[in-house]
Amino acid sequence: MKLTPEKISGLSPERRDNILRRSMQDVSDIYEYTKEILDDIRDRGDAVAVEHYKKYKDDIAANDFLVTRDEIEAAYKQVKPEVVEHLKVAAANIKKFHAAQLGKPQWQMEVSPGILAGRKNTPLDSAGCYVPGRRAAYPSSVLMTILPAVVAGVERVVVTTPPDDGLVANVHTLVACDIAGVEEIYKLGGPWAVGPLAYGTETIDKVAKIVGPGNKYVLAAKMLVYGQVDIDSPAGPSEALILCDATADPYFMALDFLSQVEHDPDAAAVLVTDDAKTAQAVCDEITRLYPDMPRRDLMDQAARYCAVLVADSMAEAIEFSNEYAAEHLQIVTAEPFLTLQEIRHAGSIFMGPWAPVPVGDYASGTNHVLPTGQAALSFSGLSVDDFIKKPTYQYLTREGLAGLGETVVTLAEAEGLPIHAMCVRERLKD
Repeated sequence: MKLTPEKISGLSPERRDNILRRSMQDVSDIYEYTKEILDDIRDRGDAVAVEHYKKYKDDIAANDFLVTRDEIEAAYKQVKPEVVEHLKVAAANIKKFHAAQLGKPQWQMEVSPGILAGRKNTPLDSAGCYVPGRRAAYPSSVLMTILPAVVAGVERVVVTTPPDDGLVANVHTLVACDIAGVEEIYKLGGPWAVGPLAYGTETIDKVAKIVGPGNKYVLAAKMLVYGQVDIDSPAGPSEALILCDATADPYFMALDFLSQVEHDPDAAAVLVTDDAKTAQAVCDEITRLYPDMPRRDLMDQAARYCAVLVADSMAEAIEFSNEYAAEHLQIVTAEPFLTLQEIRHAGSIFMGPWAPVPVGDYASGTNHVLPTGQAALSFSGLSVDDFIKKPTYQYLTREGLAGLGETVVTLAEAEGLPIHAMCVRERLKD
């Protein structure tokens, strides 16, 4: 990977659009295929997944998808003890951070004399957490999706994860599920996991919300069932933007840049700085380090979404950062907390030279299930709020109703709803 610094002001419209759009997931080409699978699951239930997974193992039944306690115990024997211990450290930090998000369970106020209004928190009854599998294990995603739901008070949390060809779940995933306190785990992936969670089958009860990252088939399936259930923000390939000035260490910045593009062939990394020397130094470090990097086959492909950009000022660099709306944003400036005040759009923000993105990926406590592809313009990362409903309530005395009566009657009649007006007018008759 060989990069050359580019001036933001000198980017062609096509190049700028390529950087900003990166690999935004387009699922239009698989919508109909995915919809057919989901419709089939809604009509025929477990039989659809059984037929699909018989391609990988002949003798299976719907009950075989549920992970048993014996499988979880066997997984512990295959996972290194130090991995188990560090998963527990990460879980403790994630719990602590998300518990702080809960806020007041209920509050109320007197809007005006005789009108009491408030809001209460009600956790969802159930949630489904999708955890990627097969090509790689992501026990960190287990913790990031399950623990916010557990902390929020969701009573039933379900995990689905794609099995390998022998219908065996990843052992690291199973151990992480156990540490997070979940035992209802199904060896299902793609639309064959999303469908049962959304519609319910003979063996799997439907859930109220589905969260977690996955490939484009998972994304398409989640978007198609939205409305039947709630979902989290749309997620695509991982991405990061590094916003730095002359105080940044080019070696660290190059490592952070390269660590991002080892995720996926469609991953994206961008560095933006107001210092041309720093930009060139980072490019030089990337060139020096690259030949010895693993996973270069993925990184070579991801290079098309990567850039090192030079801004005329820090204000221009910040504005580009806000336009990019990165999933992960690193701020490595002389005064990162001051820079933070100017940031409007980002999924998760990492501040200072000692906060590389991997600390948030695994163990600092913040969540790594984040909006990608400029979705951070509208969405936030996964949190306890995603698993809590917040119904409002009101209590009125006769005095309170009398104070609002004329307003309500007038507006109801203006909207052509006379019975609405009668509900109030009749109550206020002497």
